Amino acid sequence: MRIAIAGGTGTLGRQVADELRSRGHEVRVLSRRSPEYRVDLTTGDGLDEALAGCDVVVDASNNQTSTKDAARTLVEGSRRLLAAEDAAGVRHHVCVSIVGCDQVPMGYFKVKTEQEGVVEAGPVPWTVVRATQFHELMDMVFTKGARWRVLPVPRARLQTVASADAARAVADVAEAAPRRGRVEVTGPETVDARALARRWRSITGRRALLLPLPLPGKAGRALRAGVATSERPDVRGTVPFDDWLRDAVATRSRTSGPGADNGKRGSGDGTP
Repeated sequence: MRIAIAGGTGTLGRQVADELRSRGHEVRVLSRRSPEYRVDLTTGDGLDEALAGCDVVVDASNNQTSTKDAARTLVEGSRRLLAAEDAAGVRHHVCVSIVGCDQVPMGYFKVKTEQEGVVEAGPVPWTVVRATQFHELMDMVFTKGARWRVLPVPRARLQTVASADAARAVADVAEAAPRRGRVEVTGPETVDARALARRWRSITGRRALLLPLPLPGKAGRALRAGVATSERPDVRGTVPFDDWLRDAVATRSRTSGPGADNGKRGSGDGTP
């Protein structure tokens, strides 16, 4: 099949593209930075040419700079994308979303829920793939916090998944017929966010004080109750966070070379 991937230069999109190519499909990578199919979802520029002759579109686009910008890219952008797909005769739209997004009344989650609604009401047969947070995202969040020697982490039950596991699930969905329904993809284990931060700190050797971050209201209650997890996902990833992180740390160590600062060593305990 000829499959276009919106957001194909991002963390997930790149891996979906590689996975689909390895299965013999013709893949078009769509993004504002794509060398061949440069597309801007906020304006619709480039969409008609990029989607000509495509059978399937995977929307792995992302924008978390602000809630307003996210809505322009994901909600309004989905409307433009679906209209262009309809005109091009695309047979299946695959939207990548977040497990539990409709139960967390916070900016980005609300935008993803609205995006799903646009897809469901759109003219192209669809499947929504809801994934839990990626291992890569948590590593990035903890790394940024550790620069200031502090990890502010709320109480939340998480079930993080390797983006490579999620990419394979998205590729499976793209190859199949539209479900007009959702597919849930999670990691292999459920863990409290603060426990995950401690494990990150131990494996990376970074000094950082774990600071409990209160998250009040309905959003806090929802995350503590585990809405970002799924007991019976359609697809359960196989790579635990600790294994993924050890591999990532080893890779960074090899590429940084001798004499590089590979993380300021020490336990940095002081948690409750």
